[in-house]
Amino acid sequence: MDDLEPIAPDEALELYIDHRRREVAKSTLRSHKSRLGHFIRWCEDEKELTNLNELTGRLLHEFRLWRRNYDTEIKPVTEKTQMDTLRVFIRFLETVDAVKPDLSEKVLSPDLDANENVRDERLTAEQAEAVLTYLGRYKYASRAHIVLTLQWHTMLRRGAVRTLDLSDYHAEEQSLEVRHRPESGTPIKNKEEGERFVALSTEVCGLLDDWIDTRRPDVVDEYGREPLIATSSGRMHATTPTSIVYNWSRPCKIGISCPLNRDPDDCEAADYTHASKCPESVSSHAVRRGAITNHLASDVPVEVVSARANVAPATLDKHYDRRDERTKMEQRRKYLDNL
Repeated sequence: MDDLEPIAPDEALELYIDHRRREVAKSTLRSHKSRLGHFIRWCEDEKELTNLNELTGRLLHEFRLWRRNYDTEIKPVTEKTQMDTLRVFIRFLETVDAVKPDLSEKVLSPDLDANENVRDERLTAEQAEAVLTYLGRYKYASRAHIVLTLQWHTMLRRGAVRTLDLSDYHAEEQSLEVRHRPESGTPIKNKEEGERFVALSTEVCGLLDDWIDTRRPDVVDEYGREPLIATSSGRMHATTPTSIVYNWSRPCKIGISCPLNRDPDDCEAADYTHASKCPESVSSHAVRRGAITNHLASDVPVEVVSARANVAPATLDKHYDRRDERTKMEQRRKYLDNL
């Protein structure tokens, strides 16, 4: 304890965030800050711990139990993610003499089975068709129509959709150019390794042409760039694609009866600002996962999907491919029958 320098929980978190700022993407930084926020709140409100020098292995275990049961019981995969982030945080604090040496080794994290570490939430092909058909009929070439169409047909991450400029759309070549431009506010997940050209169908190009010609606001962003998917004030916010997906993936939003028999007039989730609370709505990432699964189920080779979606084949197989084993077998049979 004599070798440690006193530090308050909130001060330690800010020190950690500043340390990681140049190492990870902004989205990762936000995730770490959110996960560690639970620990900081526990220190301050539950334990009234004002100096992290006093942290012990027992206290860390008490936090794990508290987090596991706080509000509603969290899933094992969520618990593992949060405890693993806490271990990284504690390991950093060891380097700045804020906690006892080797304390990070006492941060316990659950061991998960292979299937427990995989999320199953996805937009199915049937759901995607229903949403895009509705938008095409009643909200044609709207911002929501463009965002959902691009995410479904190109498998782009929401950050990549947001980063696109008018000049990144090559109408004659029927393609989009995805570029990493952190200096002007639009980084992409895998940085330069994520840069690529993405082919578009004639139908998607026609939709983009109509958006540009009739609906897109003629604006530039704060860096003087012309965002492809613009708002009246410039480039759309980073969370806008997620809000769009939550909103339009609700069955009641596209004229389908609520599977839970809820009355939209009485349902909190029927309001746009609470769309994420609808049990039937999905996140933006679920669109990408569903789109990848649909491409694979349509016999698009793994190598093509991997390059187009910018995800390693091993990661694709573990975290994105939701085909069952029988479907995979039947798809392999089509190739083997010709031998």
